[in-house]
Amino acid sequence: MIERVCNRWGAASPLLAIMLLAGCNAGAGKAPQAEARITVDRQAVAAEVKAAIGTQIEAYAARDPVKAASIAAPDMLGMMHGAPNNVGRDAVLAQIKAQMADPALKLEASDETVDVAEAGDMAIYQAIYRFTFTNPATGQPSVETGNWVAVFKRQADGTMKLSKDMVLDLPAASAASGH
Repeated sequence: MIERVCNRWGAASPLLAIMLLAGCNAGAGKAPQAEARITVDRQAVAAEVKAAIGTQIEAYAARDPVKAASIAAPDMLGMMHGAPNNVGRDAVLAQIKAQMADPALKLEASDETVDVAEAGDMAIYQAIYRFTFTNPATGQPSVETGNWVAVFKRQADGTMKLSKDMVLDLPAASAASGH
């Protein structure tokens, strides 16, 4: 290119050619422009997660195991004290079906919070749960209270699904005080 400019513009052309080439590379040393950020409505994501938990609680009340498991991701991991981990929606569904066979069953949640990742692709739900069930040792209804932590991940179809579910009971004294 320099040679073509020199042939056309004479002795002054090498300087002109260098200036032209410098202009072509003017942006080469600059940092690339920041990509446009997508604004995520984190409150909407939190509401989506709370609605999913609400769907599960309503499904427990209606004794609908399929609806209760519908919030689970296909590879969900369920961790519940005193029981082996459940891996996958089928294992979770089997556990829910077993729980729903109990006539005393009732699931409640309070003090719910949802922390949403900046990108909106993950959220952590935390609540205090109250689970009523038939105590196998006494045959009487019993109430368990504890911490419920659920991790939701955005799926390929755009929905938020339950990825990890951790249920941690509190000792009776702690449960009575709500901590």
